[in-house]
Amino acid sequence: MLINLVLKDLMLVKKYLFVLLVFAAIGPIYISSKVDFNNGSLVGFLLTVLLLEYILFGMVSKFEDKYKGAALLCATPYTRNSFVKAKYLFIFVIFICSVIIHIITSVIMPSGIEKLNITTLGITFLILSIIFGILIPVQFKFGYDKTKLISFFTIFLIPFVFPTVIGWFQSNHISFAITFPFPEIIQAWIPCFLSLVIGCVSMVISLKIYAKKDL
Repeated sequence: MLINLVLKDLMLVKKYLFVLLVFAAIGPIYISSKVDFNNGSLVGFLLTVLLLEYILFGMVSKFEDKYKGAALLCATPYTRNSFVKAKYLFIFVIFICSVIIHIITSVIMPSGIEKLNITTLGITFLILSIIFGILIPVQFKFGYDKTKLISFFTIFLIPFVFPTVIGWFQSNHISFAITFPFPEIIQAWIPCFLSLVIGCVSMVISLKIYAKKDL
């Protein structure tokens, strides 16, 4: 049932999918070539995935708000819980697709883009979980119209602010590295684990909000 709802979301934005998939392939290459500090591949992948997720999620939300899709779906056998869970699954599916596209691009153009590592994946997944873990419940609470401007400025300021902040930290030799008493491989997976925890907590909050929402 959840897969059907995710496919429904993809169908809503099918006209734009090809262009956005091309962007997912060339975005990291372009951004990495423009940044002049360490971890350019992380910044390129993170910003590309973040913009891709926001654009697709925003388009789906816009269409559903315009045509009252949520109310119509909830009048079918699809439950409110399924509708909420499908939004989180949609974000995850787009993330996985971005990872696959990045891997394929790195194989085809090995000199133009660095291969992904667990650190890049973990940090990207964690930041996505934090941003959409806040955005989705807030949007369910206040509606698309009331939150679109705030989310728009937040997402599109990040590409300008994030590299500047990272560059400042590096130029001042500031590091936030934290050492845990675990094997290195386990430490590398900690961001992914935190991402799942944040996503689950956010989903529970969204389920409670949407259960009481008047459609």
